[in-house]
Amino acid sequence: MLPRLRRFAVGLCGNPTDGDDLCQMSIERALANRDKWQDGTRLDSWMYRIMRNLWIDEGRATTRRRETFVAEEAGLSVGSEGAQESAVELSMVDRAMQELPPDQREAVLLVMVEGYAYKEAAEIVGCPVGTLNSRLVRGRDALLELLGEKA
Repeated sequence: MLPRLRRFAVGLCGNPTDGDDLCQMSIERALANRDKWQDGTRLDSWMYRIMRNLWIDEGRATTRRRETFVAEEAGLSVGSEGAQESAVELSMVDRAMQELPPDQREAVLLVMVEGYAYKEAAEIVGCPVGTLNSRLVRGRDALLELLGEKA
């Protein structure tokens, strides 16, 4: 399950370093609260929910830090010269994903990347299936538009 958790974390955070930190915090939280996991329920869904909640908490803390400290912008465009075309395309997709609102990015990651059924993804996010479907459609359309403008 670790590779899937890491992929989801990196997708939420937008970079491998923060994704690894989020993944580690999620595993620590799950181990500390393992008595709260209910037998017969899906462990992966429980882990995704823990990760999502931590990500939301970290996002709030980051917003507060940005209001206090100078914004960090260095290093966003370093290292793209000489990369293979596929790496460039993947980078474009990553950047486009980060431009999506968080709720749409979650839906796209869970359904299109992780392969969850709409119902399972809705349970992880904690919303009705129709809401998740709407977020997914809007996110997918926004991605196509963003990638079309950059292609």
